[in-house]
Amino acid sequence: MPLHDWSRVEAGIDHHFHHSWIEEIQRFLNAQLLPSDYYAMAEQHAAGFGPDVLTLQTSGDETSDLDETALDETASKPDDGSVMLATPIIAPPTVEPTAETEMEFYRRKQSHIAVRHVSGDRVVAVIEIVSPGNKSSRNAMRAFVEKAAELLDHRVHLLILDVFPPDARDPEGIHGEIWQEIAGEEYHPTDAKPLTFVAYESDLTVKAYVHHASIGEVLPTMPLFLEPNGQIPLPLNVTYQSAWNVFPSRWQRVVEGQEN
Repeated sequence: MPLHDWSRVEAGIDHHFHHSWIEEIQRFLNAQLLPSDYYAMAEQHAAGFGPDVLTLQTSGDETSDLDETALDETASKPDDGSVMLATPIIAPPTVEPTAETEMEFYRRKQSHIAVRHVSGDRVVAVIEIVSPGNKSSRNAMRAFVEKAAELLDHRVHLLILDVFPPDARDPEGIHGEIWQEIAGEEYHPTDAKPLTFVAYESDLTVKAYVHHASIGEVLPTMPLFLEPNGQIPLPLNVTYQSAWNVFPSRWQRVVEGQEN
């Protein structure tokens, strides 16, 4: 299956395929690749990327931490003695926005794959597919790079798939930005191919296994590290093909350059 030019479609269409590919990868891992004491799940995150960025837990027997005094100040009591919260004053803005961050919206709805070990359900690896939103601003790129460095610092292995060519925010590719952050060294690709697939093995040191590709090439098989010096080969082409097969044909034609 050849790599497509995803710059031909808007962020929402790429977002749809992105999630489909994420699902196919985690299914393939659980069904065929992972040892029995590991499992993979697609997990949505609030921003940046990485597991457990935001954890919200609720329980039916937990009491609210809302201060009772504050409750009294915002409530009125009907004649029957019950407490009725005052109606909040919520109104739409009186002016139209001049701009809206569509890319940021999709970035914040992005998912990754977390591979966990059954012992404590600890995260051992993360798979992230780079989206246009990750490169939409300096802040977005910085958040991505910093979270990658944080995960590697906690010895979480990474596999990053970037099907978008470098731009002004990652002139040497996504790996160049991450390598500068974690190693303080510049990375200059020797291969002129613009797309980047990189596996990081995190132990006392971090090792990077980088593969560059071009649009039209078949996706590579990349190592997914589960422990230091221990990896499984993940055939990206198989999962990409499965996601493509269920992608709407109307947008297949656009991505392939057959129509606008």
